[in-house]
Amino acid sequence: MRNFLTFLIGVIFGTGIAMSGMANPAKVINFFDVAGNWDPSLAFVMGGAVIVAFFGYRLVLARPRPVFEPIFDIPANRKIDLRLLFGAAIFGVGWGIAGFCPGGALPALGTLDTRVVVFVAALIVGMLGTRMLLKQATARTEQAQ
Repeated sequence: MRNFLTFLIGVIFGTGIAMSGMANPAKVINFFDVAGNWDPSLAFVMGGAVIVAFFGYRLVLARPRPVFEPIFDIPANRKIDLRLLFGAAIFGVGWGIAGFCPGGALPALGTLDTRVVVFVAALIVGMLGTRMLLKQATARTEQAQ
């Protein structure tokens, strides 16, 4: 049942991403092109997502526990540090250059468009590379202590 619901949620998310145009890199790039061919429609998509998330989190977190897990998995780290800011900047620049964010690229993989495949491959390499660098940095810090 859990796998079926996970699949169903993914289908709904992917459909919403495709219908909103977030899987279309030209539409995303036009959203960021405020001095040229600006397309503000993505602001409404993001605004709608924020509103749904605002109320959705309140409904879900009012429950004593998640449906399929013993506890909610909420990040404990709430500080805004250099690592967070640097990661957000890389994410934003990559989104503006490529026209894809991970949420839009994964559903677009079904198109088998070469640009999408290259983006997702670069995304995976970046994630794995970051994980490797963080492991090395943690090991060096532990050795120095």
